[in-house]
Amino acid sequence: MSVRVVLAMFALAAPLRAQTAARFIAVSNEASRDVSILDARTGRIIQTIPVGERPRGIHASPDGKRLYVALSDDMPNSESGRDAIAVIDVASRKVVARLRAGTDPEQFAIAPNGRILYAANEDAGTAVAIDLRTNRTIATHVVGIEPEGVAISPNGQWVYVTAETSNSVSVIDATRDSVVTHLMVDSRPRAVAWAPDGSRAYVSNEISGTVSVIDGRSHQLILSIRIDDARAKPVGVAVSPRGHQLYVADGRSHSVFVVDTRTLKTAGRIAVGRRPWNLVVSGDGRFLYTANGLSNDVSVVDASTQRVVNTFKAGQRPWGVALLY
Repeated sequence: MSVRVVLAMFALAAPLRAQTAARFIAVSNEASRDVSILDARTGRIIQTIPVGERPRGIHASPDGKRLYVALSDDMPNSESGRDAIAVIDVASRKVVARLRAGTDPEQFAIAPNGRILYAANEDAGTAVAIDLRTNRTIATHVVGIEPEGVAISPNGQWVYVTAETSNSVSVIDATRDSVVTHLMVDSRPRAVAWAPDGSRAYVSNEISGTVSVIDGRSHQLILSIRIDDARAKPVGVAVSPRGHQLYVADGRSHSVFVVDTRTLKTAGRIAVGRRPWNLVVSGDGRFLYTANGLSNDVSVVDASTQRVVNTFKAGQRPWGVALLY
């Protein structure tokens, strides 16, 4: 079944996210090859879930019943049964399925209706679409070289896939089931995040030390924002629920930079743990959580004061972080 048919069967509109604080924090740990489930209030690790392979991207389903985790084996440029998207049942906290997702899936995104998952295949230069009802791949798209970041627009139509070697962003129209354009950005684009209203997307460029701002309707580059006079190495990005703040993880300075999306200027810098890689904002916008790869912990940031209010231990070399409500 094609992506077009699936989207026709189910509404594109996303369910409203609960505007409450998170109950649990889920962290993918590359070196210990597991997922930590933390109590968001106390930071206590309540479960460690082994996944066998190197986990990176991690996201919850829109209904919060499943966690999806991208797994890669130790054999580059070849697909094995160990390259997969692991599916964790939140209630039982157990891996209940492994979805074939092409070679070396690193990041992925889930459509707002929870029906389709798009994953980047870093080795193959493709992005695959997986129907989460049948757990089968329903489309494979050729994108840039070494694709990494994936994000889906709030209305579910546009899928942006960054490619770190070709310095490009590929635009997939989910309703037409095709790549409609590619655009060039700065050097080594990593992550991508959408504004809540879908008007813009933001792409972190690690080597250039910039964030590219893209028009979400015309898919044209608006401008690039320099982070810390380009000394930074931006990786993970996240947008606040109201869309007024963009948070940019900088592993080089062990910080998160805050960008005011109305002025497109840096509005703050927050010292967090060592080598923050990815980050997520709570649904109520009150807290920001960073996965810190070298200090093996999660920093909890009060968004209003831009200060770290808690540090929670995770597994070894945390890479991704997701929230459960």
